[in-house]
Amino acid sequence: MTLQNRSWAEPYKIKMVEPLKMTTEAERQAAIVEAGYNTFLLPSEDVYIDLLTDSGCGAMSDRQWAGMMAGDEAYAGSANFYKMRDAVEEYYSYKYTVPTHQGRGAENILSQILIADGNYVPGNMYFTTTRLHQELAGATFVDVIVDEAHDPASDYPFKGNVDIAKLEALAKEVGADKIPYICIATCVNMAGGQPISMANLKEVRAWCDANEVLLVHDMTRVAENAFFIQQREDGYREKSIREIVYELCDLTDAATMSSKKDALVNIGGFLAMNDDNIYEKACNLVVVYEGLHTYGGMAGRDMEALAIGITESVQDDHISARVGQVEYLGNKLKMMGVPIVNPIGGHAVFLDARAILPHIPQDQFPAQALAAALYVDAGVRVMERGAVSAGRSKETGENFMPKLELVRLTLPRRVYTQAHMDVVAESVERVMKQASEIKGLKFTYEPEYLRFFRGKFEPIEG
Repeated sequence: MTLQNRSWAEPYKIKMVEPLKMTTEAERQAAIVEAGYNTFLLPSEDVYIDLLTDSGCGAMSDRQWAGMMAGDEAYAGSANFYKMRDAVEEYYSYKYTVPTHQGRGAENILSQILIADGNYVPGNMYFTTTRLHQELAGATFVDVIVDEAHDPASDYPFKGNVDIAKLEALAKEVGADKIPYICIATCVNMAGGQPISMANLKEVRAWCDANEVLLVHDMTRVAENAFFIQQREDGYREKSIREIVYELCDLTDAATMSSKKDALVNIGGFLAMNDDNIYEKACNLVVVYEGLHTYGGMAGRDMEALAIGITESVQDDHISARVGQVEYLGNKLKMMGVPIVNPIGGHAVFLDARAILPHIPQDQFPAQALAAALYVDAGVRVMERGAVSAGRSKETGENFMPKLELVRLTLPRRVYTQAHMDVVAESVERVMKQASEIKGLKFTYEPEYLRFFRGKFEPIEG
């Protein structure tokens, strides 16, 4: 007899708790005003459920915490570096590893090595720090993602795919010799956590080989991408997450990794590659910007936790539970009639702020306003992924106006329960019912770079 509709629970148990501070709505209103309506500027102690990001705020396992006690804090040649290096090669295929303090450290070094002034770097949608490092090195980012990625209502299963025709058009316009590499993200963050298919990645690999262009992998959420391939792509249902992750990585030449996501650690990252010449250049630069090539800004204990986290991140039970919790929240919101990005992504649920706040024009930052309103309602901290994150054109100074104006509800790994997700969903529903009361915002302070981190706003009256 087969049992149907059996209940599901997380594949771990809780052995330590962290008390959360409860605040009143009046206290939260005062806090958001003080923070300039920017959820990044809220003190974490004033946050009840923190869905700002999944970066570095997951819960480590007992094995990882035990590994922390085995940290070799030697300045040079730490034993933990070699464990981390070997884990990267075993699970991700790359021959050489240079540790960095986090992913953007790897982006900086790679951009300086590969980019020359006047180059073009195509990618499957931009990411904020990645694009900035490319621009600072002298390149222009070009979006070559499929059109479906810009449509939040589309149910296309692989919105992270590259449109080969767009790639061909760019090469024809500027010349393939002006393209040092293609940057491919697995589970594209700005598109709503959307995956690239293995078939499409193989097409991109073939294009790179034919045009003598490197293929670089932003592998921050590669395990989540592997899960979607396993569930959605023909020929992969019987393959393990570990096998699919290795196959994805093996199609690429180099990778940047923020280990604070899929690899389940609080700090750290790396630049990985197969070319010994790029490795030598990376070793030279990491000493300038990060630290010696065998620690790169990481403590030995953190490299040990990372090596263990890599092994845990590719376990099928873990990744199924991780994506399953995101799906739980997303499906609950959809049943409430909340407009979100479809299909539900791997690390977050993305609210369609323009659909929720149609009365606020995009140049008044509806996603930023919605994020602030959610905090005031229930102490839930989320973040904007729209015009504020997109920034300004360096040529004209005009705001970029992306087709996607989103609020990201990002789930840290192994941190919250389904009950927390229920609280979040109910808060979104309440705020949506009061949407007409939410006002647009304008900048009161705008930093030069990555303005979504530190910018401040105030409501537009009238």
